[in-house]
Amino acid sequence: MDTRVCRLLKQEDIRIETLAVAEPGPGEVLLAVAAGGICGSDLHYYQHGGFGPIVVKEPIILGHEASGRVLAVGAGVSHVAPGDPVAINPSRPCGTCEYCEKGLPTHCLNMRFSGSAMRFPHEQGLFRDRIVVDAAQAVKVSREVSLAEAACSEPLAVCTHAHAMSGGTEGKRVLVTGSGPIGVLCAAIAAANGAAEVVVTDLQDFPLSKAAEMGATEVINTGSQADRFARFTEGKGYFDVAFDCSAASPAIASAIAALRPQGTLVQVGTGGSATIPLSMLVGKELSWQGTQRFLREDFEAAAEAISTRRVDVRPMITGAYPLEEADAAFKVAGDRSRAVKVHLTFAD
Repeated sequence: MDTRVCRLLKQEDIRIETLAVAEPGPGEVLLAVAAGGICGSDLHYYQHGGFGPIVVKEPIILGHEASGRVLAVGAGVSHVAPGDPVAINPSRPCGTCEYCEKGLPTHCLNMRFSGSAMRFPHEQGLFRDRIVVDAAQAVKVSREVSLAEAACSEPLAVCTHAHAMSGGTEGKRVLVTGSGPIGVLCAAIAAANGAAEVVVTDLQDFPLSKAAEMGATEVINTGSQADRFARFTEGKGYFDVAFDCSAASPAIASAIAALRPQGTLVQVGTGGSATIPLSMLVGKELSWQGTQRFLREDFEAAAEAISTRRVDVRPMITGAYPLEEADAAFKVAGDRSRAVKVHLTFAD
């Protein structure tokens, strides 16, 4: 059996190529991939050939947000069967290093993560019509939701983990800076967990409109409506919890200014260096909490939240392109004035 794959050869050079696919072995499943979301890291690979110290050094199949349907299972697999719809967990910690043994698999020293150029040789990704994966990576979802929705399980898992790192949002005033895919999902998970208010800020109106559809009680364009945000910085701040999903110094500074004393800033966005008002962070006794990827239970919780539509991800899916139009899909995905989450679709 052959499959088409979406391979990046170098900056802005995507090719649709064909590879052979084996039958699933013991503990493996063969999947027909249905939908795959273009993530910020995929965009960085496409637009710049990498980000920070992570550079594409060899051709890489992109993609780590995907869903599909089980075609066949190998020996010993019982939790899924042919025909089952599944979300694909791209994370494969080794289970034996010191951090895995301490219950910290997100810090695995030998982590394998689909579609990542962090290791060399690179970990090949999920953007392909057919793929064999470890059975544990296939997480069953409800037949009541679309496979496009199921493909949002990975980014929602990132936000589920960030929410856990925040200490919870029930009854709290929550700020989310940045309304890209992770920002709108952080807003949605905070709302689903009983936040009293969820305010989302950004410089683009289109993604803010999606945040409003996904649980935000107020959205503010801080470029054109800065006066509306100023009230949150009066006194010693207003919010109990903030999620920065932008990694931009001005946004981080605004979150610090708007948090009340002993509030929590969860740093979800990542990038290069940032300049922050350190004296305010110290003076207000704020907690600045980093968060990275997700645990297996976070992914399973995200798939369940999507299956029940406790978190409705449909508003954030703003485009879908067949695999053969991957180059066009990546160009649209990079335009924040008209895209939040763009999907590739694959052969049945």
